[in-house]
Amino acid sequence: MFMADIAGVRVLYTGDYSREEDCHLCAAEILQFSLCFNSEKMAKTIRRLAEKTPEVGETVSGFLVKKAFTYQIMALDDLHVFSQLSTENISQRITIAYSGAFGVLKHRLKQIFESVESLPDEESEGPAFRVHERLTVKYESEKHISLYWRSDPISDMVSDSVIISILLILILITSYC
Repeated sequence: MFMADIAGVRVLYTGDYSREEDCHLCAAEILQFSLCFNSEKMAKTIRRLAEKTPEVGETVSGFLVKKAFTYQIMALDDLHVFSQLSTENISQRITIAYSGAFGVLKHRLKQIFESVESLPDEESEGPAFRVHERLTVKYESEKHISLYWRSDPISDMVSDSVIISILLILILITSYC
């Protein structure tokens, strides 16, 4: 519903997206009124977050869950208790065709990233290194390398950067051959 005011003539349009004919009310039938809305929202802290009453101005961190027109703030560990949601850790792996020298790859990634550290052979079952303590690059065979990481926004960003770097190194290797 909306009101159009054109050259001093007011018309109230009450279209309801149905197949019935629209209704137009003349200005004489329009009543002036105003509505006041209170924009305050209240959320209840539950379980672990409710154990300690926060001080005035103290920040409360948790998940905001809207349930049946009420808001609740809860800790991540309590999410499965009060909702049908659950949390999981996702481990990701990608294998890339890479026929270049593994040492060259590590050297190039050291030039790009601050932290590239070798892993002991017994821990990784072959040559491997870790980038930013989040991503493991492992030599699988003469033609493949694998990347392993636990999914979160920063680790995903690091893995994307490493994958792009590997692909650019492959382009450089093939362009010189």
